[in-house]
Amino acid sequence: MEDENEPEQSSWAHLPDVCLRRVFHWSDDRDRSHAALVCRKWNWAMHSGSLWRSRTITFYGRPSREDMLELQSALWYVRKFGQYLEHLEIKLRNPYSKAFTRKFQVTMRGLFSHLSRHNHRLMSLSIEYLGLDRLMWKNVVRAQFLKNLSTFLKRMSKRLDYLNLKGARVTLEEGCELLNSLSCLTNESSLSEINMEDFFGLHLAVYSSALFHQTMSKFHSLVVLTLNYNCISDELLDVLREHSAHSLRTLNIKCHSQDPHEQVVWGMSWANLAKRAPRLSVNFFFERIMKHDHLARILLVEIPVSSISLRSYNFSDPDVTMRPTITNILPAYWHVLQVGEPEVTSPCSVTKPSRV
Repeated sequence: MEDENEPEQSSWAHLPDVCLRRVFHWSDDRDRSHAALVCRKWNWAMHSGSLWRSRTITFYGRPSREDMLELQSALWYVRKFGQYLEHLEIKLRNPYSKAFTRKFQVTMRGLFSHLSRHNHRLMSLSIEYLGLDRLMWKNVVRAQFLKNLSTFLKRMSKRLDYLNLKGARVTLEEGCELLNSLSCLTNESSLSEINMEDFFGLHLAVYSSALFHQTMSKFHSLVVLTLNYNCISDELLDVLREHSAHSLRTLNIKCHSQDPHEQVVWGMSWANLAKRAPRLSVNFFFERIMKHDHLARILLVEIPVSSISLRSYNFSDPDVTMRPTITNILPAYWHVLQVGEPEVTSPCSVTKPSRV
């Protein structure tokens, strides 16, 4: 006969481990830490490596008390469970002072140091919009941060598969040094995806740099490459054809009005790359460039274009008109593009697939 005084156990106590970890997966850090206090089984689930594979850490330029607590909590958990980390995303939002960038640099130095010692799994790293060309970055702080990041990339390069440094705005030499860090151990890198949109500072004619071409020749397994048009040259296309044609699937190219885009790139170079990389698709993103003669020089018929986006244009400029632009684009790409609905303040996209 059952003891009527024996307390009834909750059904949660018999929840299979895989289900318990799934519940924890959708909980935030605070809920997880509270749940871990319930019992030994739940505490064990809290320490499951599968829960800590991905982390996003946000640094707020003007943080509230709540934001600061969130940041401190995120950093604490990364240090505690950093050994399981596979995907790390760092967000820097609206840095407003030199004191803030200094604090960010010191924090990242400690974080990089900790992960270098304890993590052997990191495959993906994203640090967007550093804006290292802004005045709030003192030269010494900027140099120290880049040194710390370069050292970290060297130590993680063996497993790292994805790197996103969009909006870093570094010099040509700094950028090539960071990229070279990924291949310092074997003289070649196995990264499959790099996002270098706005990676280099404004007004830099990267396409004419032999150092950049030499650096890019060390990447032998690229699948997706995102960069600005001021990096595109016959030499770069030859490097991609020689070293990454077997793997290359997507090129995302941003062309901004403030970046140099007057270089001559021959259609034959594009044709040779497309021949060696038959599954390659190219996506163009134009910022504030509407004049059809500029676009016609860039959008060569030999390019395997998949989409074209015309963004941030201003129809108040008397020199800006859509008619000659569309007239030049459609004859060359009508068989793969369709026209999006244009708006004055929104992007105008010409994107795949089928019908015009």
